[in-house]
Amino acid sequence: MTLSAADFAFVAGLVRRESAIVLTPGKEYLVEARLLPVARQAGASSVADFLGALQRRPDPAAHRSVVDALTTNETSWFRDREPYTALGDVVVPELVSARAGTRSLRVWSAACSSGQEPYSLAITLQQALPPGWRHHITATDISTEMIKRASAGEYSQVEVNRGLPAQLLAHHFARSGAGWRVTPALRDNVAFQQLNLTAPLPAMAPFDVIFLRNVLIYFDVETKRSVLRKVCKLLRPDGWLFLGAAETTIGVDESYERVAIGRISAYRPRVTVPAGTSGKG
Repeated sequence: MTLSAADFAFVAGLVRRESAIVLTPGKEYLVEARLLPVARQAGASSVADFLGALQRRPDPAAHRSVVDALTTNETSWFRDREPYTALGDVVVPELVSARAGTRSLRVWSAACSSGQEPYSLAITLQQALPPGWRHHITATDISTEMIKRASAGEYSQVEVNRGLPAQLLAHHFARSGAGWRVTPALRDNVAFQQLNLTAPLPAMAPFDVIFLRNVLIYFDVETKRSVLRKVCKLLRPDGWLFLGAAETTIGVDESYERVAIGRISAYRPRVTVPAGTSGKG
């Protein structure tokens, strides 16, 4: 049974308020499919009954479960491959030269889903950084359920088959029942926390690299602009921002400049010349 227009409007409004994600008409089937397990867990006989009860008696925990269920969590290891190649081959060597004094890099995986992205980043950094260098990855997601999963670092055989080379699986994971668990050596460099990119961000030290991939596509233009401005304040002046293949800062936030790296593009804070100077020596 397809959701009624009223139920869909209620869900779309809730998700928009809580996450800024826009659910457009035509996604009723998706919403119902995602909410069916939530409704069953709540003891409702159907999604319509679950939503009806929620509208009559608002429940913050149930609201959170709805938003969690409708947050897109499509992910894989080394997703799209090229950003990780660019990170290891171009970005890290440049940053190693620039950070010789601290011998340390900070990276933010800003929509980490179930953890494949930050652990892929950790593997890339372990491979690319010289001996004696340290790295720290902050991994955040709006979904509390995804943060729990990512922090546990446990994956099924089906999940590790999605993009994780066999040699990396053997080196960075250990058997855990029928599945796999990340090794402490990989897990220790990643810190997970729940975070809503559209809300005021907590105090965080600046980052050398930020992966904000496949997130902006779910926001309207004003929300994209707001998120990009907040992210730029947390990116070092010579840092790097990676977006999804279908995303760009162009026409949204001109405080970034696009830089080609091999077959992809990344973004860096735009260098501005102070007013009253010519920019010439």
